[in-house]
Amino acid sequence: MKITNVEIDIIERDTGDLEVKDERFNIGGKTKQGVLRIKTSEGFEGNSFIGDQAANSLDRIQIINEKIKPLIIGMDSDNREWLWSQVENIAGHGLPIHASWAPIDVALWDLAGKILNKPVYRLLGGRNTQISLYATYPPRHNNSLGFIEEAKELLSEGYLAYKIHPGNLSVKETIKTIDGVRNAVGEKMTLMLDRNHGYSLNEALRIGHSLDENLFYWFEDPVDPSNIRAIKRLNNTLITPINMSDSATFLIKEAANFLGENIIGMIRGTTRKLGITGLIKLCSMAESFGINCEIGLAGNSLMNKANLHVIASVNNNTFFEYWRPEHIHQWGVQNEIEINTQGKILLNEEPGLGTKLDEDWIDFHKIDTLK
Repeated sequence: MKITNVEIDIIERDTGDLEVKDERFNIGGKTKQGVLRIKTSEGFEGNSFIGDQAANSLDRIQIINEKIKPLIIGMDSDNREWLWSQVENIAGHGLPIHASWAPIDVALWDLAGKILNKPVYRLLGGRNTQISLYATYPPRHNNSLGFIEEAKELLSEGYLAYKIHPGNLSVKETIKTIDGVRNAVGEKMTLMLDRNHGYSLNEALRIGHSLDENLFYWFEDPVDPSNIRAIKRLNNTLITPINMSDSATFLIKEAANFLGENIIGMIRGTTRKLGITGLIKLCSMAESFGINCEIGLAGNSLMNKANLHVIASVNNNTFFEYWRPEHIHQWGVQNEIEINTQGKILLNEEPGLGTKLDEDWIDFHKIDTLK
C-alpha cells in the first residue's frame, strides 16, 4: 500500500507558564506543534503528534516537510525498517533528525495497525495490556517538605511508585528529601530519583549512598552522559542502579557503547527519540545484557501511547512514566490515557495506537496546514 501524501496541521496552544526549580526556570506557555497525517491510496491514515511537552516544534515540522516527506511519498507504507536504515543518511552533517523521524515512524505503525485492524502492541507480539506506572512532577519545591507532601499526596491518590525530580536542591536538602520521602511512604511506594545530569561526581556519590540506604529503585541521569569516568565510578560504587539517559543526543549507538562497557544498571529510552522501531531495538539490545530499558515520557498524547504499546510488548520494562501536570503534554485526542482502580493503565483493542483524534479541538487550534 503506497503513501500518497503527508500532511501536517500546525496548531497553537497555550498551556500557561509552569515554574520549575532547576536550570530551565519555567516551561509551558504559548507553543506551536503539529498533527501528522500519513495517507495512503486506499484511504487509510496514520497519525502522530510533533512536539515534546510545551516545546515549540516548528523546526521539526520543517525537517519533516522538507527532508522526510519527499523520501516517503510513493513508499510502501510498511517500509519502516528501510526508513530506519536511512535516518543517518538523511541527517547528513549534524542535522538533528531523530526527533523529526520518530513521529513519522510512530505514524507508520499507527497506519499499519489500522490497515490490519490490530492494535500496535499485537503487531509487536505483545500481550501485557495492564501497564504499571510511576508518577512524577517537574522540580517544583525549594525544600524537602514540599517533596514529602508531594509523595504523600500521590500515595493517597493511589500511585504506588514515584520519581523525585530534586532540581536545584542542595545536596544536603536532597538527602533530607530522600530520607523524608521514604519515611513518609514506607514500603508502600517504589521510589526513584532523577537529577537531569546536574551533579558532580562527588555530589552524585553522596546522594547515591543515601539512595542505597533508602532502597531506591534507580538513580537517573545523575551526571552528564559524556562524563564516562563519573558514570563508571558511580556504577562500581553504588548499589542503586545508574539509569542513563534522557539526553536528546543519547540514541541507539550511545546506548550500545554504555551497555558494551558495562557501566550502567539500566538504560533509558522513549519513542520521542527512537520511534517504535528504534525503541524495540533498544529494549532487545538491553535484554541481551540482562538490563531493563525503562521508557520515559514521550511528550505528547500520541507518542506517549506509542510508549505504552512498546511496554506491552517487551519483558524488561517496569513502569510507564506518568508525568504531571498532565495538561502540559496531553492534547488533541478524544480518549486520553486512563488509570484504572488497580493503579494500572489499560490498553484497548482499537486498531493502531487505539486513540481517536479530537478533530474539533484540532480545528479550533489549527493555524496552518502543510500539504
